[in-house]
Amino acid sequence: MKKRIIILGSVVVALVVLWSIGWLVAAGFIKQNIDAQALADGVSSPRLTCGTLNVGGYPFRFDADCETAQIAMGDIVLDVPGLRASVLVYAPTHLRASAKGPLQLTDNFTGTRNSLAWSGLEASIRLQDWRIARASVSGQNLVWADNLMGETIIAQSPLVEFHLFDIPEQHDTERHLAALAGYAQAQDVSYPGITLSDTKAEVQLELSGLPDDVRNWGDPRLLPLVQQAGGTLKIVSIHATDASSVLDASGELKLDAQGLLDGAIAITSTGVAERIGPMLAEPWRTLVLGTAQADGSYTNRLAFTAGAIFSGLVPIASVAPLF
Repeated sequence: MKKRIIILGSVVVALVVLWSIGWLVAAGFIKQNIDAQALADGVSSPRLTCGTLNVGGYPFRFDADCETAQIAMGDIVLDVPGLRASVLVYAPTHLRASAKGPLQLTDNFTGTRNSLAWSGLEASIRLQDWRIARASVSGQNLVWADNLMGETIIAQSPLVEFHLFDIPEQHDTERHLAALAGYAQAQDVSYPGITLSDTKAEVQLELSGLPDDVRNWGDPRLLPLVQQAGGTLKIVSIHATDASSVLDASGELKLDAQGLLDGAIAITSTGVAERIGPMLAEPWRTLVLGTAQADGSYTNRLAFTAGAIFSGLVPIASVAPLF
């Protein structure tokens, strides 16, 4: 009996040692890959640098903590006090992340300095066979401010959420294409610049023609491949309201062979034209929102074709090719 206990104990110790070595190797690999992001050019891919980087969570998690993080992309620089990403050893395709605030945004080209503060900011992504099953971002008590000269609040909301869901019935296994449904909402938005308050907004989208393996999303030819696959952005619904205004929009957009937008968006509104009057002068207000109906509502249809945006038959703007 004593011999059996010794053997069992030795096996347990050996397994613990092997597990610990494996965890340390994996943690080192994770740290090495995050450190490598500091070598990115900041143009074709974002450059991430961490003042302090630690990987913990032993024995069943990997927690990567990046303190005093800086993300640079072109002229845009984001400074974040802290970023954390966590994954369970036994659920490696489910990543959770969070961030400490406030975020500082600097545009070195225009000199713009903004901040975004929050009481909680969390994100998660879950993959299934390298296809997005669900991805979410949720922020609580968000305050967006201009910090160029003092602090001026631009907008704030107690809750903003973004979600992506896989659409299994549109998964094309032969062509390796996937489709995603998107949902976003903002509650009780306040925007003092145009006296918006208690505003609520919901957006529902569907995007098809995506590669069903997220590892291929970094392909520089992603947009041409989506176009060739017949990918479509369907605006199922945009619905925004405040105390005196309502805005609804829906439509569908694609890319043509030249990378130009093709499709249309229908817009109906009540009280919006009066609300944005000081910000959007005529004739642009009518060209975007349309003309007033007998019941006081406005309707319009914006068409995208051949690199131009049309309001009815009138071209009002041009759009550069996306590839």
